[in-house]
Amino acid sequence: MRRQSARHDGIDFYVRHPSRPRTLDESPAKTPMPHLQPRRYWLLKSEPDCFSFDDLLAAPGRTTHWSGVRNYQARNFMRDEMQKGDGVLFYHSSAEPAGIVGTAEIVRRGYADFTAWDPDDEHYDPKSSDTNPIWYMVDVRAGARFENFLDLPGLRHVRELEKMQLLRKGSRLSVQPVRPEEWATIIRIGAPGGTSEPNGRSGRAAQAPSTSAR
Repeated sequence: MRRQSARHDGIDFYVRHPSRPRTLDESPAKTPMPHLQPRRYWLLKSEPDCFSFDDLLAAPGRTTHWSGVRNYQARNFMRDEMQKGDGVLFYHSSAEPAGIVGTAEIVRRGYADFTAWDPDDEHYDPKSSDTNPIWYMVDVRAGARFENFLDLPGLRHVRELEKMQLLRKGSRLSVQPVRPEEWATIIRIGAPGGTSEPNGRSGRAAQAPSTSAR
């Protein structure tokens, strides 16, 4: 049975069809010599009542394709810059509380988003086709759930994250780059006994909200 899920944060849409087979036309975006590029880090937003981190953990191989993005800047990140092995912060958006719940990894770089070719899909784009793919997606595999759920208000109090794109006024993109030093800070404060300050002062961390896998 095909699963469809969508969410709207004002800019992007996502749908996932884990059971749908891929075709030979879904070739990755051509980025030269990816093996020479340093590992990069990203934040991906998802509404937990549509597709939660638990859903990703429960997916076959703990993996899904991140499809249905219909924003050009986010598309460009996925098509041109994301590489296999890049790190991902999984962010629960439009939730109470909203925040970062765990990590994931890019396991397939950008390739044509076939959901745009499906007239029955709510994110169908008649301008996109297998020979002219406008929209792209990546495959994402779940990593680990953080011991400490990192809620948005708490993140705003972490000095090392003050320039993070997520925390900028008006920042609504649901695919965002993350600096290596921001990634390291998030990993540190999300770990058991994690703190928001390098000197060990306790930071704000909310208890992870329970979400059931679907």
